[in-house]
Amino acid sequence: MTSKYQLISITNFEEPQPKPMAEIKLEEPLQSWTVVPPQFTLSRHVEVLIATGSTVLVVDSKEVTDQRLTQGPFTKMVVSPNGKFLALFTFDGRLWVVSTDFQKNLSEYSTKSKIPPQQLVWCGTDSVVLYWDKIVLMVGPFGDWIKYAYEDPIYLASEIDGVRIISNEKCELLQKVPSSTETIFKIGSTEPPAMLFDALDHYERKSPKADENIRNIKTELVDAVDSCIEAAGFEFQHYYQRALLKAASFGKCFLENYNANSFVDMAQTIRVLNAVRYYDIGIPLTYVQYKRLGADALIDRLIGRNNHLLAIRIAEYLQLRTDKILIHWACEKIKTSTEDEEVICRTIVDKLAKKPGLSYAEIAKTAHDAGQTRLATKLLDYEPRAADQVPLLISMQEDETALIKAIESGNTDLVYLVIFHLKRKLQLGEFFRMINNKPVACNLLEVYCKEQDTELLKDFYYQDDRRVDSANIVLAEGFEEKDITERIKKLKISGKTYGEHRELAFESKSVDEAIKLLQFQSTLEKDTQQSFTGLSVSETIYKCTTLGQHAKATKVRTDFKVPDKRFWWVKLRALVEIRDWENLEKLAKSKKSPIGYEIGAFKEAGEQAYLNKDVAGLRQVRAKCTNHLVAQELDSLLAQLNAK
Repeated sequence: MTSKYQLISITNFEEPQPKPMAEIKLEEPLQSWTVVPPQFTLSRHVEVLIATGSTVLVVDSKEVTDQRLTQGPFTKMVVSPNGKFLALFTFDGRLWVVSTDFQKNLSEYSTKSKIPPQQLVWCGTDSVVLYWDKIVLMVGPFGDWIKYAYEDPIYLASEIDGVRIISNEKCELLQKVPSSTETIFKIGSTEPPAMLFDALDHYERKSPKADENIRNIKTELVDAVDSCIEAAGFEFQHYYQRALLKAASFGKCFLENYNANSFVDMAQTIRVLNAVRYYDIGIPLTYVQYKRLGADALIDRLIGRNNHLLAIRIAEYLQLRTDKILIHWACEKIKTSTEDEEVICRTIVDKLAKKPGLSYAEIAKTAHDAGQTRLATKLLDYEPRAADQVPLLISMQEDETALIKAIESGNTDLVYLVIFHLKRKLQLGEFFRMINNKPVACNLLEVYCKEQDTELLKDFYYQDDRRVDSANIVLAEGFEEKDITERIKKLKISGKTYGEHRELAFESKSVDEAIKLLQFQSTLEKDTQQSFTGLSVSETIYKCTTLGQHAKATKVRTDFKVPDKRFWWVKLRALVEIRDWENLEKLAKSKKSPIGYEIGAFKEAGEQAYLNKDVAGLRQVRAKCTNHLVAQELDSLLAQLNAK
C-alpha cells in the first residue's frame, strides 16, 4: 500500500511483476487492513480487506466491494491460517469472528477493553489470541477464554497449529491439545487408546489386567494403535514419544494383518523432529508443521543455516538426494575458507567424488564470483555436463578452454555458441587465429558461412591462404550475378586463380569457355533483343534455331566444338518445336544423319503434328518419309486424325 492508499500486488518474489489493484476512494480514515492469500479466495486472486468507518471494503484487482457493516470501526483484523475465518476487534472492545465472505457470524466476545490490543493473531484455526501489555488473552470458539500474564515484552507469531510466544529468554508454543493426546491422557479416560496405553503399564508390571484391557478393546484395537502412533508425533518429550510408540507396538502384537507402515513413518518423523529440535540446531518444529512443510523444505532450512552435516544425515536417512546440500557446502567452503586454492579444490573434489554426475557448475561460478578464477577453472574440469560447463567458461573469459570443451563434447550447438561469442568479442584476425588449429571449429564455421555469411567465409579463406576455395566462392557469386558484365568480371577473377595451378587446368578451361559463351550471348542479346544469359551451349543452339538464327547456331557449334550427334538432336527438337519442315528437310539432306534421321526425326515430327492435330503437317511429313516402318506408323496417326 502506497502513501496514497494505492494497493499493488506481487504474487511471485522470484520473478516480481507488480500489478496495481482496484483504486480505493476512502471517505473516512483507514483503521486497519489485512490480506487474504489467493489460494483462499473464490477468484484465486489476492484480496485485501480494508476497515474504514464502520464497514469493511473488499479490494481485488478489478473492483472494490463495500460489505456495508455497522459493527465498526474495526481497529484490528486478521485472517485465519486456512483463510476461512476473519477475526475483527471493534472500537468498543468486542472480538468478532466471521467467515471471510462475511456470510456467517461465528462468534462474538466482549473483552471490556476499549484499548485495542498490540497484537491480534490466530492460534491455529481454533481460537484467537490477543496481547496487551503484560496480558495474553486466548478466546475460544464458544466464548471460553483463558488469560496468561507476562512481565517481559513478548511477540506472538501465528502458526498453522498454534501460536508461538517469543520473549527475551524463551520461545513457547500455545496450542489446542490434539484430540489423540486428549483421548489417551485425559483423567479417567476409558477410550480404547487410553486402555491400550494403560495395558502396556500393567504388562510391564506383570499384572493380569493387561490381558483384560486388550480383550475389552479387541474390536477397536486398530484405532487405538493408530491413535497412540499419532499422539507420539505431537509429543515433544522423548519419554512420552517412546511410551506411546511402545504402546502402539504392544497393541500390534495382537493384530494379525496390521499394516505397520504408519508406525515406521512416525518413528522416522520423530527422529527427524528430535534432531532439529535439539538446542544446537534450534528449530522447534511441530509434527503438523513438518507435514505441511515437507522434508525437502526442512532440508532447505538447514542448508540456509549452514547445518550441512545434519542436512546430509537427514537426507540419507529419508533416502533423499544430497546433491544440493553438497553443492551449498562447497560454495560456503569457497566463500569462507582461507586455505590455498589447491587445498580447497582437493577438499571439495574428495568430498563430492562419491556422488558421480553431480554438477560443479554452480560451485565454479561461486569461486569465480569470489575472485578465485584459477580454482573455478580447475573445478570446471570435473563438470560432467558440457552444456553447463561451456557457458560458465565463457562468462569467466576462458574462451579457448570453452571452445576446446565444446569440441570435446561433440555437441555442435555448443561449438557454435562459442564460435559466435568469439566472433562478437574478438577482432577478425584474432578470431581466425583462435580457431585455425581446431579442424572441427573450422569445418562448422565453413558450413555456417556457406549458408549465411559468404563475406566472412572469403575473409576466412584469405587469411588461411586458401586461394582456390576463395576462387570457388567468387565463381559461385559470379553465376548468381544478374548483370552480364559483372558476371564475366568475377569469372575472370576465378579463372585467373585456377590458371595458376597446374592441377586445375580443367577448371581453368571451363571458366574460359563460360566467359566466351557469356560474351557470345551478350552479342546475341543485342542482335535479337532476347535473353540468352545463363543458358548452356545446347540451350543457346536451341534458342538460336527457334529464332531462325541458324548461322549463329552453327557458329556456337563450331566455337564450342559441339559433337555432331548432340547438335543434330538439339536442332531437330527446335525445328520440330516451331514446325519448320523446310529447314528440317534441308538438315536431312545436308549430309548423312548421325542420329538415324528417318526413324528418329520423321517419327518425332509426326507424333508432334498428331498431338497438335495438324493434318496438313502430318501429311507433309508422311509424303517425305521413305522408311516403310515409320510410314506405317504415320499412316495410322493420319487415319486417327481423319476419323476424328
